[in-house]
Amino acid sequence: MIVVMDGPPEIRVAEDPGALAEMAAREIVDVARAAVAARGRFTVALAGGSTPSATYRRLAAPPFATQMPWDRTLVFFGDERGVPPDHPDSNYGMAHTTLLSRVPISPERVFRIAGEAPDSDAVASEYARTLAEALGVRRGEVPRLDLVLLGLGIDGHTGSLFPGSPVLKETFRTVAAVHAAAASIPERITLTYPTLNAAACVIYLVSGAEKAKVVKAALSDRASGVPAAMVRPTAGRLLWIVDRPAAAALPAARRT
Repeated sequence: MIVVMDGPPEIRVAEDPGALAEMAAREIVDVARAAVAARGRFTVALAGGSTPSATYRRLAAPPFATQMPWDRTLVFFGDERGVPPDHPDSNYGMAHTTLLSRVPISPERVFRIAGEAPDSDAVASEYARTLAEALGVRRGEVPRLDLVLLGLGIDGHTGSLFPGSPVLKETFRTVAAVHAAAASIPERITLTYPTLNAAACVIYLVSGAEKAKVVKAALSDRASGVPAAMVRPTAGRLLWIVDRPAAAALPAARRT
């Protein structure tokens, strides 16, 4: 089912989390193959969280695992917590366990954020350089990823862009350190709005009835206070893939 809304986002509603993972995996393969056909490679920033992890498990299984152009794929991360890669809260660790260790992608093609390093600002600056160098971006330009995957918190945060954070106002840096006082792990590194909004495609993956209210808010033109609402690619596609409970508060009048 597709819910047609006023404005640019495309919203697809899956029956349940399993169907969401299936739908998302298929979409990732389609974007990847189109990018390779057009430019010879596919660049993606992975998200953390339980809903993306289910998608990664599906992507690592047949038939999608063999359909992905892993030898042409470069993997980055949308954000990372201030923990080592083997920590249970590491976004890289989750992606490695559910996806990267299960598919034939070379480690040299995976660019993790060094969350364990003590200086978060230095890590953010280094990751910005890594992103620019890997994508062949000149100084002062914003990197354009083929795909950015994002999750959604019940407070409307996405990546590590939290309500009230000064990083929400960032207009120059492509990667920034974040101190999220209310989060269980406050120190984080995240891609900023300039990077997210430069992407060719952004896909939100959202599951669960507890997200219904914030999904509606993030998709509303009046939701300027919701960080997720500020992700609107300037020259790209924005797709929300949500399950039926998460879509419960969306208008049902225009569905196909």
